[in-house]
Amino acid sequence: MQKVNSIFTSEQPIPISLVLMAVLVVHLPLLLMQLPLKSFDTNFHIFFASHYVHHWFNPWNTKWYAGFSQATYPPLPQQWIALASRILGLDMAYMAVQLAAMLLLVLGVYRFSLLWVSPRAASIAALASVFLGSESFLVYSAGQLGTTFAAPIYLNALPFLFEWVRHGKWRPFLKGSVLFTAAAAAHHATLLFGSFFFALPVLALALLDRNDGEQTSISAFLRRAITITVVVGAGIAIVLLPFWIALFQYPVTQTPIPHASRANYILSPQWGLNYFIIPYGALILAFPFIFLRGCTVVRLRPLLLGFWVAFLVGLGGTTPVGHILLGRAFEVLTMERFSYWATLLALPFIGLLAAELVERYRMWAVVGLTITAALSCALAVGWATFRPADGEDFKVDTVAAWLNRDSHDQYRYVTLGFGNKIARLAMMTDANSVDGEWNSGRMLPELTRYGAGALTSSKYFGKPGLDALRAMLTHADHYGLKWVFVRDHFYDPLLSFAGWRPVDTLEDNTITVWSKDGVPPATPLNAPQIPPRWQGLMWGILPFGSSVLAIFVVLIPNEKRYERRAQKVHAANNSRELERLVW
Repeated sequence: MQKVNSIFTSEQPIPISLVLMAVLVVHLPLLLMQLPLKSFDTNFHIFFASHYVHHWFNPWNTKWYAGFSQATYPPLPQQWIALASRILGLDMAYMAVQLAAMLLLVLGVYRFSLLWVSPRAASIAALASVFLGSESFLVYSAGQLGTTFAAPIYLNALPFLFEWVRHGKWRPFLKGSVLFTAAAAAHHATLLFGSFFFALPVLALALLDRNDGEQTSISAFLRRAITITVVVGAGIAIVLLPFWIALFQYPVTQTPIPHASRANYILSPQWGLNYFIIPYGALILAFPFIFLRGCTVVRLRPLLLGFWVAFLVGLGGTTPVGHILLGRAFEVLTMERFSYWATLLALPFIGLLAAELVERYRMWAVVGLTITAALSCALAVGWATFRPADGEDFKVDTVAAWLNRDSHDQYRYVTLGFGNKIARLAMMTDANSVDGEWNSGRMLPELTRYGAGALTSSKYFGKPGLDALRAMLTHADHYGLKWVFVRDHFYDPLLSFAGWRPVDTLEDNTITVWSKDGVPPATPLNAPQIPPRWQGLMWGILPFGSSVLAIFVVLIPNEKRYERRAQKVHAANNSRELERLVW
């Protein structure tokens, strides 16, 4: 115990190995209990991964929307799940990939924080990331694997960006370029929006530091910044070429679907609790310090600005900032990812605050900080357990077995009242559905014309949802739609009025099978968005290959300059000398 106490109360950085062990202690048991399976998007990612298990080089998936292209979503985390599932199975492979992302986050936060604060404060920031409410919220409630997988890779790439534009060394240039490309292969929204919140403050920091030690001219700074931007842009364009082709040929023009994260949190306090209080947790108490220190210390102002903009956008409709900055994208994106990025940008400040508190109050500060950090994490995990996104606890095995027998899978189907279980059902049957959970992948006019999400939850979208369901039922003959599995009897009158009749019951009479006479067997649709074979080969090789390349490139030994700079910062023993040296 005395040794542990000395680690937290001394002036030395907390060993990163200890922080990585904290990830295992806190999150490994939760992942082994498979808590993320009840989150909103987890089954969606596992469904995508299941397709790569069987069709690695063919992104065209016929199980949803009568066929859609998985090239509309960067594949890297799902492909790693598919690969790991050969040993662990899909569910545990998802947990393993999510755990790897958490471990990478610790390293990324530490290396990113070293740009702004001392090694001691950076190590505390890394430890704080283990208990970050927004991380637990995305993992256990939102299930946003793409966001939690891409952000750590970006954080690990940013110090190389700084070293390149500041000193012009080629090893940081190579490592940064490969890591940025691999991060883009993990998540498109983080690439298109989140990367700016992190990269621009780092570039501004390099500009502020250009006269510290080895001087860098403005022209050299601009030349290096433009060079890495062009190279990374070219790499991302090639690695994600099928994605860009799909985006430009078939842009998302469907009617916007409402999402609670875009609400006004003042007028809708229940959503403010879910999307503000839960993700930020005790970090809210540090807001005064973040703004005061960020405003008074010139060197921290770029970081404060990045945090502030991400924070405002993450408030959804509470402020007009999201509408102004994002335009129509505001109606497509969900805002919890911006709150997540804001908390990551705040962590260097948190590390600095915690280091000063521990220096002044010693063990009292350690105890207080430990309690608040644990409560933040526990609040997010407890909230995900108390209000799971996929709260319906039922099996779809009998439905899958029914579809797989007696040639029932010759027709398409739709479910009503199944929630997020539709992804689980799709993995268990060869039958195809006209419904799905990946809104950007759907092209059927009955779905894109109305502002509603999955048909299985039509009633929760009000009139647009029921209108979309009616349109689909009306055109059942065109799609070979013969089966409707109903778990919510709210839809019974609508089905009866549309000419459908119950033909069977499943799962102890809790699920009713409805059918329509005269529907012809389903046939493949003539969809122009089917990726050609060469795109499938690119999709199966380049995104995953970029991550493998990144692993090998990062193993190249670093220059000593970065370590010397960190040691120089750490050499200051008192807070005033630290401010003079670092800021």
